[in-house]
Amino acid sequence: MTPKAELHCHLEGSIPPVLAHELAARNGLALPDGLFGPDGTYVWRDFLSFLAAYDRVCSVLKTPRDFSDVIHSYLTRAAAEGAVYVEMFCSPERPKALGISYADWVAALADGIDRAGRETGIVGRVIIICIRHLGPDRARAMAERMVAEPHPYIVGFGMGGDEAKYMPADFAPAYRLAHENGYGCTVHAGEVLGPESVWAAIKALPVTRIGHGVRSIEDSALLEELARRGTALEVCPGSNVALGIYPDRAAHPLHRLIASGVRVTLNSDDPPFFHTTLGTEYEQAGLPEAALRRITRAAIEVSFVDEATKKRLLEGVPP
Repeated sequence: MTPKAELHCHLEGSIPPVLAHELAARNGLALPDGLFGPDGTYVWRDFLSFLAAYDRVCSVLKTPRDFSDVIHSYLTRAAAEGAVYVEMFCSPERPKALGISYADWVAALADGIDRAGRETGIVGRVIIICIRHLGPDRARAMAERMVAEPHPYIVGFGMGGDEAKYMPADFAPAYRLAHENGYGCTVHAGEVLGPESVWAAIKALPVTRIGHGVRSIEDSALLEELARRGTALEVCPGSNVALGIYPDRAAHPLHRLIASGVRVTLNSDDPPFFHTTLGTEYEQAGLPEAALRRITRAAIEVSFVDEATKKRLLEGVPP
């Protein structure tokens, strides 16, 4: 089995239907009608209905234990597919709205990571993400909390949300604070919007990775700049196809991005919603084994984990 590493997966987006049912039952909740199809999978039609389904699934999360169980569940499933390392995108917004303190939430995530590590050997880490459409002030406050209450498993800072809201430069103060305190930085860009979104991000923010970034293929000068900088793309082909950015995997620019010299990693994004897994992304990439190992090594190299752990992980992935 090919060793795998993942840098782009959202905590709440990793909840499979069976776990959603378990958490709902544990918390005395009823899942809404219309969320599941006849085969038991999540049902949605377009981007807006996907977001609505995502929010309905998130409603089952009520306690720190729930967050712990979600990250434990994902890491153990990823490990079964050969994953040795996963960075999970986690937003403090939802636990905050539930009245869960940042410290208790982080401790719960760390517990889930530790349990999965003991059971499977997988290494898990967390990237704190702000929500772009909630604005730069919320992002700055989030970065301040992350810096004020450090935890060894919190290794990076990122941003998801609506690409069309605000400009990357608006979030520079939050990113600067994270970067100056030693956190790795990434940002969603070049997914729904085109190359201009990636240009704006790399010019304004201290990022070494771009979440998605696939629309960079439309600008040869941008590809050259990304390759020159060594900026890595967290590519999620199954997500891009599911959301209609590309009609199918054959049309996806994964191979062209690799050929351009840009560093590329493979990721699942919100796997149960997009009917994929990290293993599926590797299997359907259409790449030989040696190329897949290079992708795993690239992911570990550009990860935000500490250097000693990075070195140990790389030793387990043959060139």
